[in-house]
Amino acid sequence: MRTIAEINDKISRGQAVVWTVAEIKAKVARLGIAQVFKQVDVVTAGTFEPMESSGAMINLGHTDPPIKIRQCWLDGIAAYAGFGAVDLYLGATAVADYNLQESDPNLREGVAGERGGGHVIEDLIAGKSISLKAIGQKTDCYPRAIWENTITKHDINQFYLFNPRNLYQNFIVGVNGGDRTLYTYLGALQPRLGNAVYSNPGAISPLLNDPNLDLVGIGSKIFLGGGIGYVAWEGTQHFPLQKRLPNHTPIGPAATVALIGDAKQMDAAWVRGCYFKNYGPSIMIGVGVALPVLNEAVIRNCAVADRDVVAPVIDFSIPRRVRPTFGLVSYEQLQKGHVTIDGKSVRTAPLASRYRSLQVAQELKQWIETGKFTLTEPVAPLPSDRTFMPQDTNRSIISLE
Repeated sequence: MRTIAEINDKISRGQAVVWTVAEIKAKVARLGIAQVFKQVDVVTAGTFEPMESSGAMINLGHTDPPIKIRQCWLDGIAAYAGFGAVDLYLGATAVADYNLQESDPNLREGVAGERGGGHVIEDLIAGKSISLKAIGQKTDCYPRAIWENTITKHDINQFYLFNPRNLYQNFIVGVNGGDRTLYTYLGALQPRLGNAVYSNPGAISPLLNDPNLDLVGIGSKIFLGGGIGYVAWEGTQHFPLQKRLPNHTPIGPAATVALIGDAKQMDAAWVRGCYFKNYGPSIMIGVGVALPVLNEAVIRNCAVADRDVVAPVIDFSIPRRVRPTFGLVSYEQLQKGHVTIDGKSVRTAPLASRYRSLQVAQELKQWIETGKFTLTEPVAPLPSDRTFMPQDTNRSIISLE
């Protein structure tokens, strides 16, 4: 048994042994769990994938005369202003205001098409200038009605990512059994099982290597967008009660986390706006997790292979919340580039970048080895008993008569 305090002491003295989760899997196959446990102190895992339930909190600072912002656009993208006077939340999937685009020729070309909140967040992190237009509610203490300006991350007070749902522990594989192309959050799904798209990087994904959430909890320090962040809370749609295999990995969407981190310290290489045709804008974020090797069970969990992790194949051609499934498929099969579905060979494609996911884990490893990153004890565990509650239109309506 080890403690996080003991591991942090080794990190501070430059003596901690850190391996990426990919290295762990290879070493366990060669040396076995017991021998690997004796040698390593920290395991790093990462992912780089679309995470649309993300966004940025921004405090602009007060103007003179002051303004109480009720509507605001950053490069033509609507930001939510239902907070204090100059607090904003810019969602990654926020889209352009087309009326504003027509009235302001100075906005960036393409703002009314593929550009969204994720692209503005990326540009702010990169230090680029962003046009701002705000409409205020005139009050005695906030007499200003309109404000237009140009801002960068250096001109504003707080600028931090606060992401309600990141790091899905597992997800689905999308296919289309219908007769027309469908445009979804997984991208374009070709008709008649023309392709299969999956978004999780598989066995290297951070939370699949801590399946019971024994190590990752509220307060855990992480790599977020090239800077240091933290697990702030359970993520929305957190569903740890998902059915699981004997190795404890879930067979579909399960645990999630809410993340927070200072965007001023992030690197635009790890926070990239993206766009899904006929669906909308989103954002891709690099997230890395450091797993302290407290006991042999940590190594046993990290040894899970792509052949031992599965995801459900879901048919998007049925426009319902509960869609038919073609069964389960392993990530080893998905990564071969084709799977057999309903007797047909179907080509596969990932949304997550395996290459960049491995880079996140390697970057975090270097941070720990050089003493830039130490581990934190969670202040509370993530809930293990959350159910997944849908909203149905056929619920009984209670009469007040």
